[in-house]
Amino acid sequence: MSEYRGITTGGGSGPERRGRRAAVTALAAAGAAGLVLAATAAPAQAAPAEHYVALGDSYTSGPGIPTQVDPACGRSDRNYPSVTAARLNVADFKDASCGGAVTAHMWQAQGANPPQLDALAKRTTLVTLGISGNDIGFGEIIGTCTLLSFTDPTGNPCERRYHASGTDELAARIDQVSARVDTVLDAIHERAPRARVLLVGYPVIAPDDGVGCRPSVQFADGDFAYVRDTEKRLNAMLGQVAAANRAQYVDTYTPTVGHDVCKPPADRWVEPLTPASPAAPFHPNERGEAAMAEAVLTQLAAPGRGR
Repeated sequence: MSEYRGITTGGGSGPERRGRRAAVTALAAAGAAGLVLAATAAPAQAAPAEHYVALGDSYTSGPGIPTQVDPACGRSDRNYPSVTAARLNVADFKDASCGGAVTAHMWQAQGANPPQLDALAKRTTLVTLGISGNDIGFGEIIGTCTLLSFTDPTGNPCERRYHASGTDELAARIDQVSARVDTVLDAIHERAPRARVLLVGYPVIAPDDGVGCRPSVQFADGDFAYVRDTEKRLNAMLGQVAAANRAQYVDTYTPTVGHDVCKPPADRWVEPLTPASPAAPFHPNERGEAAMAEAVLTQLAAPGRGR
């Protein structure tokens, strides 16, 4: 007695045997058809390579991190866009980020560097943007909090300074810059209509628990929490603007908690006023930029996050 996929072909009489043979014939035909379809089906296609453009300020460009490929802009070949481009094996890559950039430099030249939006094209398929820190006066805030710490080291003189008008001046600046970031996203969509756009937030700077490390970092004890809260407000604004304008927000704060300026050199990813690793003060070092790249790659790989 022989069998074919559980169908018995031996035994039985007349009509029963003919029915079984018919079933075997039908199964064989179906199997042959399946083999033909399998042989002629198109092979799975790999995802198309990205045409990637990076825009942004010094947290994107990576000042001080070797190797500086554009010293005037403080741009490193190990910043998070460069790491992301290498990991994605992109078809082409343009990094227009530049230290000191504000939203206006998307349209205006910055020294010898052309407007950052000029790097975009219709063929661009991926854009990362990291901007707004300089618009709210990042450098000024660090300088002010450092100088005022000597007047009241255990208090919160910096917070009091920015609340002198009765409201939080830095919160107001963040609210004002949201419209500028929104306008930048509009311009990106217009110039690169096929692009997936990621708005990248800022990594942790002050300790997330608000406990400072004076005099290693010269802020007054009570101002560490104020600096932390200001950065969180800035990141929250970026997340809201991204959601409202067909962009995806990349949270680089959460994955960098525990690696702030107060941590020992081996553990920190953002350097203090006197860096122990090659980087600009109060900016990510190479490990910080790598962590930011990982956050970007995680966002790109998230299910349901297509263009």
